[in-house]
Amino acid sequence: MPSLKHIHNNPNYIHHQNPTAGSTIREVVFGMEDGMVSTLGAITGIAAATQDPFTTVLAGFVVVGVESISMGVGSYLSTKSKRSVDERKLAEESEELKKYPKEEKEELVEMYVKDGWSQALSEKMAEEASQHHELFLKEMAYRELKVFPDHEDREKPLRNGLIMGFSYVAGGAIPLIPYLVGDLYYAFVTSIVITLLALFLLGAWVTKYSKDSWLRSGLEMLTLAGVAAAVGYAVGQLVERLYM
Repeated sequence: MPSLKHIHNNPNYIHHQNPTAGSTIREVVFGMEDGMVSTLGAITGIAAATQDPFTTVLAGFVVVGVESISMGVGSYLSTKSKRSVDERKLAEESEELKKYPKEEKEELVEMYVKDGWSQALSEKMAEEASQHHELFLKEMAYRELKVFPDHEDREKPLRNGLIMGFSYVAGGAIPLIPYLVGDLYYAFVTSIVITLLALFLLGAWVTKYSKDSWLRSGLEMLTLAGVAAAVGYAVGQLVERLYM
Protein backbone atom coordinates (compact mmCIF):
# COMPACT_ATOMS: atom_id res chain seq x y z
CA MET A 1 0.00 0.00 0.00
CA PRO A 2 1.48 3.42 -0.97
CA SER A 3 2.23 5.84 1.83
CA LEU A 4 0.41 9.16 2.24
CA LYS A 5 3.62 10.97 1.35
CA HIS A 6 3.89 8.98 -1.87
CA ILE A 7 0.26 9.71 -2.75
CA HIS A 8 0.54 13.46 -2.13
CA ASN A 9 3.74 13.64 -4.20
CA ASN A 10 1.94 12.02 -7.13
CA PRO A 11 1.21 14.77 -9.73
CA ASN A 12 -1.99 12.95 -10.76
CA TYR A 13 -3.37 13.05 -7.24
CA ILE A 14 -5.94 15.82 -6.72
CA HIS A 15 -6.21 17.11 -3.17
CA HIS A 16 -8.33 20.05 -2.04
CA GLN A 17 -5.74 22.07 -0.16
CA ASN A 18 -7.45 25.44 -0.11
CA PRO A 19 -10.99 25.42 1.32
CA THR A 20 -11.40 29.16 0.64
CA ALA A 21 -10.88 28.76 -3.11
CA GLY A 22 -14.62 28.42 -3.71
CA SER A 23 -15.53 31.75 -2.16
CA THR A 24 -12.60 33.48 -3.87
CA ILE A 25 -13.59 32.16 -7.30
CA ARG A 26 -17.20 33.14 -6.64
CA GLU A 27 -16.27 36.74 -5.84
CA VAL A 28 -13.80 37.04 -8.74
CA VAL A 29 -16.20 35.63 -11.34
CA PHE A 30 -19.20 37.58 -10.04
CA GLY A 31 -17.23 40.82 -9.81
CA MET A 32 -15.50 40.59 -13.20
CA GLU A 33 -18.59 39.37 -15.05
CA ASP A 34 -20.80 42.09 -13.58
CA GLY A 35 -18.11 44.70 -14.16
CA MET A 36 -17.78 43.80 -17.83
CA VAL A 37 -21.49 43.43 -18.50
CA SER A 38 -22.69 46.51 -16.63
CA THR A 39 -19.99 48.77 -18.02
CA LEU A 40 -20.29 47.46 -21.59
CA GLY A 41 -24.06 47.76 -21.55
CA ALA A 42 -23.95 51.29 -20.16
CA ILE A 43 -21.21 52.80 -22.30
CA THR A 44 -22.34 51.05 -25.50
CA GLY A 45 -25.84 52.43 -25.08
CA ILE A 46 -24.53 55.90 -24.20
CA ALA A 47 -22.01 55.94 -27.06
CA ALA A 48 -24.68 54.95 -29.57
CA ALA A 49 -27.15 57.51 -28.23
CA THR A 50 -24.87 60.53 -27.74
CA GLN A 51 -22.00 59.96 -30.19
CA ASP A 52 -19.94 61.87 -27.60
CA PRO A 53 -16.61 60.31 -26.49
CA PHE A 54 -16.32 62.47 -23.36
CA THR A 55 -19.81 61.64 -22.12
CA THR A 56 -19.22 57.95 -22.81
CA VAL A 57 -15.91 57.83 -20.91
CA LEU A 58 -17.31 59.89 -18.03
CA ALA A 59 -20.28 57.57 -17.74
CA GLY A 60 -17.96 54.56 -17.82
CA PHE A 61 -15.84 55.87 -14.95
CA VAL A 62 -18.95 56.68 -12.92
CA VAL A 63 -20.38 53.19 -13.46
CA VAL A 64 -17.12 51.45 -12.56
CA GLY A 65 -16.44 53.70 -9.56
CA VAL A 66 -19.88 53.60 -8.00
CA GLU A 67 -20.73 50.00 -8.79
CA SER A 68 -17.38 48.59 -7.62
CA ILE A 69 -17.91 50.18 -4.21
CA SER A 70 -21.54 49.06 -4.13
CA MET A 71 -20.67 45.48 -5.07
CA GLY A 72 -17.79 45.34 -2.60
CA VAL A 73 -19.93 46.66 0.24
CA GLY A 74 -22.75 44.30 -0.74
CA SER A 75 -20.42 41.30 -0.65
CA TYR A 76 -19.01 42.37 2.72
CA LEU A 77 -22.45 42.86 4.28
CA SER A 78 -23.94 39.67 2.85
CA THR A 79 -21.01 37.54 4.04
CA LYS A 80 -21.10 39.19 7.45
CA SER A 81 -24.87 38.73 7.73
CA LYS A 82 -24.64 35.06 6.79
CA ARG A 83 -21.94 34.51 9.40
CA SER A 84 -24.07 36.24 12.03
CA VAL A 85 -27.08 34.05 11.22
CA ASP A 86 -24.95 30.89 11.30
CA GLU A 87 -23.36 31.89 14.59
CA ARG A 88 -26.82 32.41 16.11
CA LYS A 89 -27.90 28.97 14.88
CA LEU A 90 -24.78 27.40 16.38
CA ALA A 91 -25.33 29.16 19.72
CA GLU A 92 -28.93 27.97 19.87
CA GLU A 93 -27.91 24.43 18.93
CA SER A 94 -25.20 24.44 21.59
CA GLU A 95 -27.80 25.30 24.23
CA GLU A 96 -30.11 22.55 23.01
CA LEU A 97 -27.29 20.00 23.26
CA LYS A 98 -26.78 20.97 26.90
CA LYS A 99 -30.49 20.95 27.79
CA TYR A 100 -31.65 17.96 25.79
CA PRO A 101 -28.60 15.71 25.19
CA LYS A 102 -30.63 12.49 24.96
CA GLU A 103 -33.10 13.84 22.41
CA GLU A 104 -30.32 15.41 20.34
CA LYS A 105 -28.34 12.15 20.36
CA GLU A 106 -31.38 10.24 19.14
CA GLU A 107 -31.83 12.83 16.39
CA LEU A 108 -28.21 12.40 15.35
CA VAL A 109 -28.66 8.62 15.17
CA GLU A 110 -31.63 9.12 12.85
CA MET A 111 -29.60 11.40 10.59
CA TYR A 112 -26.73 8.90 10.44
CA VAL A 113 -29.14 6.12 9.50
CA LYS A 114 -30.79 8.34 6.89
CA ASP A 115 -27.35 8.96 5.37
CA GLY A 116 -26.87 5.21 4.95
CA TRP A 117 -25.00 4.10 8.07
CA SER A 118 -26.16 0.96 9.87
CA GLN A 119 -28.26 1.34 13.00
CA ALA A 120 -25.56 -0.18 15.23
CA LEU A 121 -22.78 1.99 13.87
CA SER A 122 -25.01 5.09 13.93
CA GLU A 123 -25.71 4.56 17.63
CA LYS A 124 -22.01 4.04 18.33
CA MET A 125 -20.98 7.19 16.46
CA ALA A 126 -23.70 9.27 18.11
CA GLU A 127 -22.67 7.99 21.52
CA GLU A 128 -19.03 8.89 20.83
CA ALA A 129 -19.97 12.35 19.56
CA SER A 130 -22.22 13.05 22.53
CA GLN A 131 -19.28 12.61 24.91
CA HIS A 132 -17.50 15.65 23.43
CA HIS A 133 -19.54 18.85 23.20
CA GLU A 134 -17.57 20.46 20.36
CA LEU A 135 -17.70 17.30 18.26
CA PHE A 136 -21.40 16.88 19.05
CA LEU A 137 -22.07 20.46 18.01
CA LYS A 138 -20.05 20.10 14.81
CA GLU A 139 -21.93 16.95 13.79
CA MET A 140 -25.30 18.57 14.41
CA ALA A 141 -24.19 21.69 12.58
CA TYR A 142 -23.15 19.70 9.51
CA ARG A 143 -26.13 17.40 9.38
CA GLU A 144 -29.06 19.37 10.79
CA LEU A 145 -28.25 23.05 10.31
CA LYS A 146 -26.19 22.68 7.12
CA VAL A 147 -23.69 25.07 8.67
CA PHE A 148 -19.97 24.49 8.26
CA PRO A 149 -18.18 26.22 11.16
CA ASP A 150 -14.65 25.54 9.91
CA HIS A 151 -15.44 26.98 6.49
CA GLU A 152 -17.16 30.06 7.92
CA ASP A 153 -14.14 30.75 10.10
CA ARG A 154 -12.03 31.05 6.96
CA GLU A 155 -14.44 33.03 4.79
CA LYS A 156 -13.79 36.65 5.79
CA PRO A 157 -16.34 39.38 5.01
CA LEU A 158 -13.70 42.10 4.46
CA ARG A 159 -11.64 39.84 2.25
CA ASN A 160 -14.67 38.93 0.13
CA GLY A 161 -15.66 42.58 -0.18
CA LEU A 162 -12.21 43.65 -1.36
CA ILE A 163 -11.99 40.82 -3.87
CA MET A 164 -15.41 41.67 -5.23
CA GLY A 165 -14.63 45.40 -5.51
CA PHE A 166 -11.27 44.98 -7.24
CA SER A 167 -12.66 42.28 -9.54
CA TYR A 168 -15.43 44.64 -10.61
CA VAL A 169 -12.87 47.35 -11.42
CA ALA A 170 -10.77 44.89 -13.42
CA GLY A 171 -13.82 43.69 -15.35
CA GLY A 172 -15.18 47.19 -15.91
CA ALA A 173 -11.84 48.43 -17.26
CA ILE A 174 -11.95 45.98 -20.19
CA PRO A 175 -14.81 47.57 -22.16
CA LEU A 176 -13.78 51.08 -21.12
CA ILE A 177 -10.11 51.08 -22.19
CA PRO A 178 -10.78 51.26 -25.98
CA TYR A 179 -12.64 54.56 -25.48
CA LEU A 180 -9.51 56.02 -23.89
CA VAL A 181 -7.19 55.23 -26.80
CA GLY A 182 -9.21 55.40 -30.02
CA ASP A 183 -11.92 57.26 -31.90
CA LEU A 184 -15.53 56.56 -31.07
CA TYR A 185 -16.33 54.11 -33.88
CA TYR A 186 -13.12 52.12 -33.36
CA ALA A 187 -13.68 52.09 -29.61
CA PHE A 188 -17.34 51.07 -30.02
CA VAL A 189 -16.49 47.96 -32.04
CA THR A 190 -13.31 47.06 -30.14
CA SER A 191 -14.97 47.40 -26.75
CA ILE A 192 -17.68 44.92 -27.70
CA VAL A 193 -15.28 42.42 -29.26
CA ILE A 194 -12.70 42.33 -26.46
CA THR A 195 -15.36 42.24 -23.75
CA LEU A 196 -17.13 39.28 -25.33
CA LEU A 197 -13.77 37.55 -25.74
CA ALA A 198 -12.89 38.29 -22.10
CA LEU A 199 -16.24 36.88 -20.97
CA PHE A 200 -15.59 33.69 -22.90
CA LEU A 201 -12.12 33.37 -21.40
CA LEU A 202 -13.50 34.00 -17.90
CA GLY A 203 -16.04 31.23 -18.35
CA ALA A 204 -13.35 28.89 -19.69
CA TRP A 205 -10.99 29.76 -16.81
CA VAL A 206 -13.55 28.70 -14.21
CA THR A 207 -13.39 25.12 -15.53
CA LYS A 208 -9.87 24.89 -14.13
CA TYR A 209 -11.62 24.44 -10.80
CA SER A 210 -15.05 23.11 -11.80
CA LYS A 211 -13.80 20.50 -14.31
CA ASP A 212 -16.68 21.29 -16.68
CA SER A 213 -16.20 21.64 -20.43
CA TRP A 214 -14.20 24.83 -21.05
CA LEU A 215 -15.95 25.39 -24.36
CA ARG A 216 -19.46 25.00 -22.94
CA SER A 217 -18.68 27.14 -19.90
CA GLY A 218 -17.07 29.84 -22.02
CA LEU A 219 -19.98 29.96 -24.46
CA GLU A 220 -22.48 30.02 -21.61
CA MET A 221 -20.76 32.99 -19.99
CA LEU A 222 -20.45 34.79 -23.33
CA THR A 223 -24.09 34.18 -24.32
CA LEU A 224 -25.78 35.08 -21.04
CA ALA A 225 -23.58 38.10 -20.39
CA GLY A 226 -23.81 39.15 -24.04
CA VAL A 227 -27.59 39.23 -23.81
CA ALA A 228 -27.38 41.43 -20.71
CA ALA A 229 -25.03 43.83 -22.51
CA ALA A 230 -27.35 43.90 -25.53
CA VAL A 231 -30.20 44.99 -23.28
CA GLY A 232 -28.12 47.97 -22.15
CA TYR A 233 -27.50 48.95 -25.76
CA ALA A 234 -31.19 48.56 -26.60
CA VAL A 235 -32.20 50.79 -23.70
CA GLY A 236 -29.76 53.47 -24.89
CA GLN A 237 -31.27 53.35 -28.37
CA LEU A 238 -34.79 53.56 -26.96
CA VAL A 239 -33.96 56.60 -24.85
CA GLU A 240 -32.34 58.29 -27.84
CA ARG A 241 -35.46 57.89 -29.94
CA LEU A 242 -37.79 59.05 -27.19
CA TYR A 243 -35.91 62.14 -26.02
CA MET A 244 -33.53 63.22 -28.74
